[in-house]
Amino acid sequence: MSVVPGVRAHLRRRLLVSYRLDPDVARGLLPAPLRPQLVNGQALAGFCVLGLDGIRPRWMSAEVGLRSENAAHRVAVEWDEDGAVRTGVYILERHSSAWHPVLFGGRLFPGVHRHARFTIGERDGRYAMTMDAGGEHLDADVEVGGPWTSAFFDTVEEASEFYRSGRIGWSRAHDGVTLESVALAAEGWAVQAARIRSVHSSFFDALPPGAAQLDHVVVMRDLDITMEAPVAPQSVAVAV
Repeated sequence: MSVVPGVRAHLRRRLLVSYRLDPDVARGLLPAPLRPQLVNGQALAGFCVLGLDGIRPRWMSAEVGLRSENAAHRVAVEWDEDGAVRTGVYILERHSSAWHPVLFGGRLFPGVHRHARFTIGERDGRYAMTMDAGGEHLDADVEVGGPWTSAFFDTVEEASEFYRSGRIGWSRAHDGVTLESVALAAEGWAVQAARIRSVHSSFFDALPPGAAQLDHVVVMRDLDITMEAPVAPQSVAVAV
């Protein structure tokens, strides 16, 4: 399988909503050789919503780039590589408002995507969004600022470093039996704490009662990013 070429984009906004997830539930969501990365005895999972523009191959000018809204459900993971423990995330599913990642994701663009409808409201540091994709639904209303509260991290700076270190994302390829990786690199790194007004996810709401507990949300804004495949695809036994 050929490696997907890297792309560049401008990140207008990225909401990272995180849950405390029961480790046994998390293990059931992951294919080998990935395992949950535990923080204070709990798995960390959640979803992110990204607003991107200027999406193009690395060699192309930003003026001709594409624009999209995107969402991804993810679980923090670790794995063994060359005698060391590496960390990243496993992407359970990706959705996009645009057709180019749906048609060409995993081929010309990183990651397999499904199409979804997004509604985004952004004003004065407050972000209200919804995503509908058939039977799947997200909605989030958050506002930058307010006191930091989290059972995972004592400070927003600690959370920021955790997310920075987990920049490699694994997901299933089109064949369903191969794991492909994408690395996110940002020119600069800025994470801000945000206050949760309301959050709902049909994915996490459908887990067993008490398995997923909302923990915190952070926001990233106005960054130039690169997405590329740093690791060769790996064939794995994926449970279905």
